[in-house]
Amino acid sequence: MSSITYPWPSKSLSPNARVHWSVKSKKTKELRKAANVLTLEAGWSGVDWDGDIHLWIDYYPPDRRARDQDNMIAASKALFDGLADALGVNDKRFRLHPWVKDDIGGMIKIRITKGPEHG
Repeated sequence: MSSITYPWPSKSLSPNARVHWSVKSKKTKELRKAANVLTLEAGWSGVDWDGDIHLWIDYYPPDRRARDQDNMIAASKALFDGLADALGVNDKRFRLHPWVKDDIGGMIKIRITKGPEHG
């Protein structure tokens, strides 16, 4: 499968963010909806296999500040939920393979495969 480019999560979704719950809730809903729409627009509407779904996740930060990979994954939870919604699967099937890129871009690119190969 080809990759899909998703928006960078709002800083409000970081586990370290200290924002009002309503702000976080709004940003969570926005990212989940955007991920769902972008996934469906790309023609990804389901997977035709049982078992694990490997997500190859390329993080392109919006700037050169150091970031914690675990926090990027946590901030992407709503994105993964929107992707799972579009695919019609439970996100517990996802096996994450994150990679933080040196390039700046403010985006996340995801490709899915059936197995652990990154080909």
